[in-house]
Amino acid sequence: MTETALPEPELTEQEVNEQMQVRLAKRDRLIESGAEAYPVAVPVTDSIRSVRERFGDLEPDASTGVTVGVAGRIVHLRNTGKLCFAALQAGDGSRIQAMVSLAEVGEESLERWKELVDLGDHLFVSGEVISSRRGELSIMAKEWSIASKAIRPLPNLHSELGDETRVRQRYLDLIAREQARITVQARAQAVASLRSTFAEHGYLEVETPMLQTIHGGASARPFVTHSNAFDTELFLRIAPELFLKRAVVGGLERVFEINRNFRNEGADSTHSPEFAMLEAYQAYGDYNQMAELTQELVQNAALAASGSHVVTWADGRKYDLGGEWGWLPMYESLSEASGVHITPETPYESLRELTDKFGIEVQHPTHGKLVEELWEHFVKPSLERPTFVADFPVDTSPLVRAHRSKPGVVEKWDLYIDGFELATGYSELVDPVVQRERFVAQAALAAKGDADAMRLDEEFLRALEHGMPPTGGMGMGIDRMLMALTGLGIRETILFPLVK
Repeated sequence: MTETALPEPELTEQEVNEQMQVRLAKRDRLIESGAEAYPVAVPVTDSIRSVRERFGDLEPDASTGVTVGVAGRIVHLRNTGKLCFAALQAGDGSRIQAMVSLAEVGEESLERWKELVDLGDHLFVSGEVISSRRGELSIMAKEWSIASKAIRPLPNLHSELGDETRVRQRYLDLIAREQARITVQARAQAVASLRSTFAEHGYLEVETPMLQTIHGGASARPFVTHSNAFDTELFLRIAPELFLKRAVVGGLERVFEINRNFRNEGADSTHSPEFAMLEAYQAYGDYNQMAELTQELVQNAALAASGSHVVTWADGRKYDLGGEWGWLPMYESLSEASGVHITPETPYESLRELTDKFGIEVQHPTHGKLVEELWEHFVKPSLERPTFVADFPVDTSPLVRAHRSKPGVVEKWDLYIDGFELATGYSELVDPVVQRERFVAQAALAAKGDADAMRLDEEFLRALEHGMPPTGGMGMGIDRMLMALTGLGIRETILFPLVK
């Protein structure tokens, strides 16, 4: 704004403590005077955004004759002799200038303003909408009051917050940085778009348990807790898959869920121990149909959040999510990139020689895990356009149907966006006999120390034994979808990420 204070240096911890004592004293004086430091309500009649939309084109030094009552946080403050200025910011980032003059409010009110009002306070002002001599849209206050007294001073809003501050004190990030607010809005718009697209395709949104007696639906390490009421060990869910499939068995032929998953594993730029997940299942569908649906979901979300399939990332790069996305078979692409013919029949020892040759470490190696690690080494770095990487090894996909025409692989794809995995899709395994065999094999891996292996789930098998129709399924991380739309790391896309 044109009539606000110049930047000030960051406060030291001692200066913060001193300011807090001064502000606490102001709070006390407010209360002693009969005013309220934290009133239950203030008589707001208009939002700051709506005032700007109505009167944003006012000429300099113009009056409207219209009185409004608005509230916002003071983000800039300048006090002079007979005229004081404050920039009020709403939660959406829109701002307006409040002007408090001796002529309009009187000497006593002006002195109270100078004595009691600080940067960071929430303020209510009521007065006429005008334009200042410099053309700044303003409210010439007839009356004002504290809506909430800030005891702790704000950081310097003229300089970038540090990364740790932005993550640990996201509320300051939202106050100070427009991109933080845009990211939250984009997430809300994208998730609303997902629900809208599902509704167009006849899906029902359901909710399934987060506390589970047996963790399943993915290969991951769970968080373990204890229920005092049932005196039993429970797991925070790593995936909703097995319960959503129960819903399909029960006749809910198209279902989806957007909710939280928890995995007791590493945290980095694409992984968080707690994350939002979308999973969807369609009876009488397969992984081809789920790929088509996923492309539509992501492209519609891009339109909702950014207005285009070509999104602009935080670093300024543009990324095209439009058009038809590529399809890349895993074994064939690995053979081409490595120069070694690799198939589901390639001996384990030959794969192990390759991983050793290229220094690729594999935890609890099996044929499938070696193939996937080799693929990530040779092929993954070359992926730029959105790509469905398809037809995975059997032993890494225990809940997936065997491929209808390719022995040794399953009908599974992973969707990669600019080199990171965004979503996965399956033709679901619905044969309870084969599913039991897969669970037993997973249990054997768990017995050998693989903490990510699945456990045998008798209740899920009981449901399958009642008959599950041919089904396609997909899962997509909501946080990762925001990464694809914004180019940000996962901690930026989560409003309040878990930090140590």
